[in-house]
Amino acid sequence: MSLSMYQASVPVFVRMLDNLSRILELAIQYADEKKIDPAVLINARLAPDMYPLSRQVQIATDMAKGCAARLAGLEAPIYDDNETTFPELLARIAKTIAFVQSVGPEKIDGSEERKVTLKLRNQEVSFLGQPYLVHFVLPNFYFHITTAYAILRHNGLAIGKKDFIGGL
Repeated sequence: MSLSMYQASVPVFVRMLDNLSRILELAIQYADEKKIDPAVLINARLAPDMYPLSRQVQIATDMAKGCAARLAGLEAPIYDDNETTFPELLARIAKTIAFVQSVGPEKIDGSEERKVTLKLRNQEVSFLGQPYLVHFVLPNFYFHITTAYAILRHNGLAIGKKDFIGGL
């Protein structure tokens, strides 16, 4: 049995965003227990030239909602990218999950050959649906979720692989 475009996208996004939410909830508890200003964690980076935790979450959610919308031929919701607290980041993840879950398999399946055009900074790039999902969205999505995880782990949050991949 082959893997459909829907199966390779929406359930993956939902699972990993749920896991990210749980990790952020643990970060809230950690900041409270250790008397750390949550803004310190939200603005933390792995390196000076990398985005902070808040931007990592924003980009991961943008990847998920943008992909679901583009594969379905819909307009993606636009978020303001102004989250500065853990509750705001959690709300962004929740509304992203709600959106991607609203895009059913009947809208995404069969999108392997759909043309997807993106405006990236100073250029436009075009993909077909399957390469867009497999070679652009999923690597970017996982990169930003992994980086968010790594920022929190680097700052002392006791999380491990099980937190990242979730329950099996």
